[in-house]
Amino acid sequence: MQGKKAGDFDPEVLKLFDKYVHGIISRRGFLFGAAKYAVGGVTATALLDALNPKFAEAQQVKPDDGRIDARFVEYVSPDGHGRMRGYLVRPARTAGRLPGVLVVHENRGLNPHIEDIARRLALDNFLAFAPDALFPLGGYPGSEDKARELFATLDQSKSREDFVAAAGFLEALPGCSGKIGAVGFCYGGGIVNMLATRLTKLSAAVPFYGRQPAAADVPKIKAPLLLHYAQNDERINAGSAAYEAALILAKVKFESYVYPGTQHGFNNDTTPRYDEAAAKLAWQRTIAFFDAHLRAS
Repeated sequence: MQGKKAGDFDPEVLKLFDKYVHGIISRRGFLFGAAKYAVGGVTATALLDALNPKFAEAQQVKPDDGRIDARFVEYVSPDGHGRMRGYLVRPARTAGRLPGVLVVHENRGLNPHIEDIARRLALDNFLAFAPDALFPLGGYPGSEDKARELFATLDQSKSREDFVAAAGFLEALPGCSGKIGAVGFCYGGGIVNMLATRLTKLSAAVPFYGRQPAAADVPKIKAPLLLHYAQNDERINAGSAAYEAALILAKVKFESYVYPGTQHGFNNDTTPRYDEAAAKLAWQRTIAFFDAHLRAS
């Protein structure tokens, strides 16, 4: 089932996979529910394998690419888990200070896809920093299933503080211009929305299909927002209208886009839910948004 796209799967299978990825149902629950859609010699296990990420096949920028300088660094998170680690990437041949972009992963920690996203940002001339919320538990374990299991055991109140601390760490780096933005995906999109309510110095926030903050916190947002949503994403889209109404009421600058025919996770090019046209457009908008808000004097 290599090379499959979202349209090759029954919509109910995609819904089951979304529930599985987000811990709403177990692996066994997915396999049981998907069994009725496993036809023509295809098993439920094969469906799951086809939907799971293929990191190596989708990698755009290799870790040892000569155009970048990439390394893991630790930082202090006194109100979170204490000591944390992240992936710091900058363009190799750019002198001077650069605007910083915090990259916030999905609910599996700092996996190879998110590392690749950080490297892509570096090639767009940003200082990218991608923290790993799973570092207190040993870091991303190399298995998406194990990562999800570990992630569910994290103290999320501390994890949120870890990302707040990561933003401060990035802003204070000698190579950072002092202007920072944040981009996140799924769980990370929710974290970016949260950071927008917490960080007065955040200059741009780009959540991809992220859970929205409480309406009472929206007036605290000072950064302009670029909101990306998938059309076929009932779970996240259920809160979008109220969020945008609260943003308008609070006079927060924002842009919002819903990408037709897409699934939750459409920007992740390691899975069949990836939509190439929508992802490219969303990423072009994201880079233009960061250029406009992080490079201005």
